Amino acid sequence: MENVDVNKNNNFAHLAKLHPCLGGEANANFGRVHLPVSPACNIQCKFCKRDCNSDEDRPGVANGILAPQDAVATIKKALELCPQITVVGIAGPGDTLATTQAIETFKLVDAAYPELIKCLSTNGLLLYRYAQDLYDAGVRTVTVTVNAVDPYIQSQIISYIVYEGKKYYGEEAAKILITNQLKGIEAITKLGVIVKINSVLLPGINDDHIEEIAQTVKAAGATIYNIIPLIPQHDLSHIPAPTCEQLDKARILAEKHIGVFRHCKHCRADACGIPGKEDLSSKLYGTNKHLETFSHG
Repeated sequence: MENVDVNKNNNFAHLAKLHPCLGGEANANFGRVHLPVSPACNIQCKFCKRDCNSDEDRPGVANGILAPQDAVATIKKALELCPQITVVGIAGPGDTLATTQAIETFKLVDAAYPELIKCLSTNGLLLYRYAQDLYDAGVRTVTVTVNAVDPYIQSQIISYIVYEGKKYYGEEAAKILITNQLKGIEAITKLGVIVKINSVLLPGINDDHIEEIAQTVKAAGATIYNIIPLIPQHDLSHIPAPTCEQLDKARILAEKHIGVFRHCKHCRADACGIPGKEDLSSKLYGTNKHLETFSHG
């Protein structure tokens, strides 16, 4: 077990120097391109409003949906716009494992650009099922959004999930989601993939629960934790965004158990370039004739 941990730590240290969403130094010097190939989601979070537009800088938004077969040409153009890109990520605008497009895309990208880091973001509902497929497609870093590990708290955050053809609500949905998330984290970390956890900090809902999440995901195999502030919208538009003090408190509590990433920029699903600098997504995708309308699945 010690050798496994040493290898994982060495692997993380290497990736953190190159991956702008894992290390602070990389965040200022290296870029990423997000391929918006995933059109549908299998969960409805109460704070999530997926959309197609070029105006909002937040997750769940893209200009449109990119076809997997256009990914390689898109990366070529992205590297011309920003040679500092080291990471190809897929982060939506739906969930990346709710459909097959993300894995299909990574297979094409890995064959054409084996040197680029492949990174996936998911809600984790189906991660356990596709862990080996992701590894085989070249994915070496995965972000899982875990907003609660207590079913009651999770039931206040999600409206429903769709799992194996059936829609589940309330704590029943929450239990399935949490169980699958932890099973998926364990499965993919055993393959050597680095897992980062994202939690949206929701004042009055999960702000006193962050330390328990940190302990639980660390025990499941996660390496780093990213706590991001709620953007008040959709069914939780009445919940205020957390203050800097609330965010700092949550991060300090989490850091007792797991490393904390503090440089997140709330990226779009079609972001391109170095985080915090000019976003090149409009130059990359703005005139792409292959982009289709987003499906609210």
